[in-house]
Amino acid sequence: MTDKKALIVVDVQNDFLPGGALGIEGGDRIVPIINEYVRRFRQAGLPVIFTRDWHPAVTRHFSTQGGLWPPHCVQGTRGAEFSSDLDVPADAIVVSKGMDPNEDSYSAFDARTATGESLEALLRKLGVTHIYIAGLATDYCVRYSGRDALRRGIGITVLVDAVKGVSDEDSQRALAELAEAGASRATLSELPNLARPDGQGQRR
Repeated sequence: MTDKKALIVVDVQNDFLPGGALGIEGGDRIVPIINEYVRRFRQAGLPVIFTRDWHPAVTRHFSTQGGLWPPHCVQGTRGAEFSSDLDVPADAIVVSKGMDPNEDSYSAFDARTATGESLEALLRKLGVTHIYIAGLATDYCVRYSGRDALRRGIGITVLVDAVKGVSDEDSQRALAELAEAGASRATLSELPNLARPDGQGQRR
């Protein structure tokens, strides 16, 4: 299959937005920018994949069971839902992570589809060799996802106007780490031509 790009939108869920269990200050401000990226990728006929934390109520990831974080994004709760302001198309690809109570699962590459297919397997099947990453949080799930993509030989571009971190200092460190490993950066104004090499981009 012809190589192509894909957009990965990481964990834009209520619990990571202001007012949520792990709300990131200013996290809501990137949502309109993400929506524009979603529009552009869909207009080009390219895959858009949304990841979500989807934890069981009892998991070692939570401080109540010895982990680092307060309970968040518990399956079936409002906190685990995508932001109501996020444009999630009806036919969107959604992959879930954090279901194993013995794993932290920060990376999108720990996520699986509803049928159990891994993100990596899905990208390979789609012919994707370069992903564009947006979402939350820069210093955790975005960082781990980008690092794991590069380790798998998948190119990445961090959409720096569409990510937000818990700590600005740690986020800058994460972006520098990814750049050193081979990631590139872009903003909406710098987004390259998304036309597919096979000329099969489509408008939606």
